[in-house]
Amino acid sequence: MRQPAAIFSSDMIAPCGLNCGVCRAFNRESNRCPGCRGDDAGKPPTRCSCPIKNCSSRGPGSDNCSGCVDFPCPPLQRLDRRYRKRYGVSCIDNLAAIRDAGLAAFLAGEAARWSCAGCGGLLSMHEAQCPSCGADRR
Repeated sequence: MRQPAAIFSSDMIAPCGLNCGVCRAFNRESNRCPGCRGDDAGKPPTRCSCPIKNCSSRGPGSDNCSGCVDFPCPPLQRLDRRYRKRYGVSCIDNLAAIRDAGLAAFLAGEAARWSCAGCGGLLSMHEAQCPSCGADRR
């Protein structure tokens, strides 16, 4: 399992606001994804060509979509609807929290949000139960 300090760092927050550190593809045992900010080598083509990750409207030096004049743009809204429905996670809410409270406060909240209340294990945004103890994450 990956170290919590690495999982809850700015490098793990994708431009869309999702935390790659709690993605099942990042935490699986084999063929791990390096996260959206990681090297594209070995990633599926859909992750390499993500319109949000590759968007030039953010401007140079901007790490995420929260400061974009088009926030939230249609691609981000579609991603947000899908993740809200399937996993109970909102990239738009994440980006608003980063914009309003700052990245450090958001990361502290992520550490609490994605730690299992039952065993302290790392939760996944894609799984309804803790992979360590089976407790419901929601």
